[in-house]
Amino acid sequence: MDQVDQKEQKQILQYLDKYRGIFNEITNEVMLRFLAGGKAEVNPLTNADKFMTALSRGVKVDPSKILQEQMSFIESQMALLQSTAQAYLNNQPPESIVEPHRSDRRFKDDQWASNPMFSYFKQAYLLNSKLMQNMVDLFEFEDGKTAEQLKFFTRQYINSMSPSNYVLTNPEVCRDILESEGECLARGVDNFIRDLENSPLEAFKIGQVGVDDFEVGRDLATTPGKVVYENDLLQLIQYEPLTEKVHEKPLLIVSPFINKFYILDLDERKSMVRWLSSQGFTVFLVSWVNPDSRHVNKTFESYVTEGVITAINVASELSGGKPVNTLGYCIGGTVLGIAASVLKKKRSKKINSMTLLTTLYDFSEPGEAGNYISEQSYALVEQTARTKGYFDGRILAYCFSLLRENNLFWSFFVDNYLKGKDPMPFDILYWNSDSTNIPAEAFLYYLRNTYMDNQVRVPDALNIAGVDINLSQIDVPVYALATSNDHIVLWQAAYESAKVLSNSKMRFVLAGSGHVAGVVNPPDDGKYGHWTNTQMPKSAEEWLTGSKQHDGSWWLDWKDWLAPLSGDQIDAKPVSGSRKYPIVESAPGRYVKVRVEKSESEKSSQQETADAVH
Repeated sequence: MDQVDQKEQKQILQYLDKYRGIFNEITNEVMLRFLAGGKAEVNPLTNADKFMTALSRGVKVDPSKILQEQMSFIESQMALLQSTAQAYLNNQPPESIVEPHRSDRRFKDDQWASNPMFSYFKQAYLLNSKLMQNMVDLFEFEDGKTAEQLKFFTRQYINSMSPSNYVLTNPEVCRDILESEGECLARGVDNFIRDLENSPLEAFKIGQVGVDDFEVGRDLATTPGKVVYENDLLQLIQYEPLTEKVHEKPLLIVSPFINKFYILDLDERKSMVRWLSSQGFTVFLVSWVNPDSRHVNKTFESYVTEGVITAINVASELSGGKPVNTLGYCIGGTVLGIAASVLKKKRSKKINSMTLLTTLYDFSEPGEAGNYISEQSYALVEQTARTKGYFDGRILAYCFSLLRENNLFWSFFVDNYLKGKDPMPFDILYWNSDSTNIPAEAFLYYLRNTYMDNQVRVPDALNIAGVDINLSQIDVPVYALATSNDHIVLWQAAYESAKVLSNSKMRFVLAGSGHVAGVVNPPDDGKYGHWTNTQMPKSAEEWLTGSKQHDGSWWLDWKDWLAPLSGDQIDAKPVSGSRKYPIVESAPGRYVKVRVEKSESEKSSQQETADAVH
């Protein structure tokens, strides 16, 4: 379809006419949830009066610069109109007045450049986007957090308004409608109903991968092992040795309790767990329960004591009383550090070392996730969580998707609903969509004392298990990894967090890529390099300036660090548990297979919306 002529436009409108009301409902429903997150108080764009009042108290702006931006915008729009008119008159591709960023995948189709109509839609949108962004940049705020929030939510609004997100202004969608004779629209409605039924009331869980594309225990989390202990908060997995000799001191992995552990045990090629076992390490791993209303009494302290400390004790006992090397990923590292402080205060020697992957203790720079956090949003989160007894993990998944909204939200919106396509099977997106709830009290405590009040870094500010937490007193060797493009845990913030452990012998390493791909980077692929520096200067920038860059995965550097801390080599034996800790079941266990289910009120509400759409 080189050009969309009048006949084709008429055909598209005829196909669309059948579904026009439905797609209005779909767009309205998605936009409502996208902009508001279910409640207006969360998002300043949908709570404009209060937000603008807050702006007026602490913002300065130069009127002359605003006028300059407006004049520049008018000139660009006039040039665009003239270019578009010339293209129509001369039957030629229009001149480009403004171009998207080279990384912007929304406008890759040739029609965005060659077709005057679609070119105009694209360029008019880009000019308006540029104006809004530049206007926001002109505001000078007394409160830096307010500035960041305004920029973040302005970006969300701008990207939601892209012509690529609408039926008649996206050339690829128009082409698909013609080629499928409107069938893609029918499939899109079915896909929307499916996703709506899998969404919580407070957000919209867009389908990024098919629920049945993978099976945990068959396609993912397949490293052989046994569950050697369980309580109502965790299952502890011990993996079978894959070598004749193993190190005598085990490694315990503490996964984040907001995600499933199998991001570290995907397929055989990408599994960190399998790789560690193949290198002669005895690996234990914490698999957290997926909480529901039965876990309403579980607190943050429960995750520290019943969770991490219990897992350390069991792993040590099953390893002949040896001290345990530990690894914490993201929030798992935060909980691990607090557990290590508790054990230090109680004079326990059961932790031999700590590995921290993309972990925060200092939340001064919380990254884009901090834009969601305010006293207003906390009150809403508290109300939502206490009503159910837990915070719905699908809401967290939705929020994290909006940190990369064009890649993880709007691209799927277009493919799933406007083009009627089924998502492609992708293991990491399957894991990302396999949400985990969090008990209300645990989540609220964590949110208040980390992102809001930043208390973890402060000596003796928190009391867990009857002791005051002081991370600076932890004195075991520490390997801290950050990733250079991480948008959840900024690498500079991870560096400042590592410095909180001021009494530890620290090795800080920076890996390439982001929060997941930078961590899950097997040596055989060596897809991303890493940086090392034996010193810990005052600032992250100084550290990077003095660092040495290396090709390949950081896993090999970590192995060289971990092996000398893991003791002598001993004969490997199959996992058999003990009289005190008999085998519960085979890995990956039951807990990791439990998926989030909807409450009856959600089912009723979603059905009403689905009926309205139909």
